[in-house]
Amino acid sequence: MRITQGCFSFLPDLSDDQIAAQVEYCLQNNWAIGIEYTDDPHPRNTYWAMWGNPMFDLRDAAGVMMEIRDCRKANPNSYIRINAFDSTRGWETVRMSFIANRPKTEPVIEMTRREVNGRSQLYQHAVRR
Repeated sequence: MRITQGCFSFLPDLSDDQIAAQVEYCLQNNWAIGIEYTDDPHPRNTYWAMWGNPMFDLRDAAGVMMEIRDCRKANPNSYIRINAFDSTRGWETVRMSFIANRPKTEPVIEMTRREVNGRSQLYQHAVRR
């Protein structure tokens, strides 16, 4: 099952050159780049681990690509996501987010819904690897 989260999620995986072009676009818009990774890509998992600190002062896509390569080496079987933050109004807002790395075998996430107590619904999910 292919996890679809963020921009470009229904396209084939981006090449490193395409990722660098997206990072360059973000930097041209003065957006800070953050890199996150996880082995649990469930849509309700909003707590991905940060790879270092967000790069607020970086202005070169090559530096971001170096960090992505290091994150891939350290976490080869994880999902790696790039977030671009816009802080022009005094608070951070994610303007772009996309997956830059996937494990070779993606998990299957099954969601089941049951109706309980009248109109209430109970959700349960299972992950198969």
